[in-house]
Amino acid sequence: MEHLGFIRDELDIKILILYILERLPRPVEPVTLSDLALFDGGFTWFDYTDCLGELIKTGHVEEKNGKYAITDKGRRNVDTVSSSLPYTVRAKAERLTAPVAAAMRRASMIETDIEKGARGGKSVSMRLSDGVGEVISMRLAVPDEEQAKAIEKRFRADAEELYNAILQLLLEQ
Repeated sequence: MEHLGFIRDELDIKILILYILERLPRPVEPVTLSDLALFDGGFTWFDYTDCLGELIKTGHVEEKNGKYAITDKGRRNVDTVSSSLPYTVRAKAERLTAPVAAAMRRASMIETDIEKGARGGKSVSMRLSDGVGEVISMRLAVPDEEQAKAIEKRFRADAEELYNAILQLLLEQ
């Protein structure tokens, strides 16, 4: 079967994988990486997995806790050779990785923990950072795990809006 796309040989597949990983601020799940890499249509999933395995063996990519990240060696090499990828492939890879990278950066600025409360129940700790420092930190006592998880989920989804709402409430006269 003839494959369409610009990427066909192993070296280009490896460069594309490194190019994508270099643009992500944190290690990425296998399914996300494969979704990002397989957009070209010039190679198969089997080609992709073979190349990823070789990148891990050669120390260009590392796997930790079931996630993939580029190593310093991979970063040095992709900086040197990424221009060999067709411009359209690089541009599409950047368009596809940008929202994933933004979501990763946002997720790294939001922390939550659920702990056993001092008098029973649960305690939910929530923190929001702006990338420089913490902008809000709070702990709420709730009666049970269900409420704790609901609060944690809501804070993760709407941390910035909740911060602004709290700030507005505190500044009203």
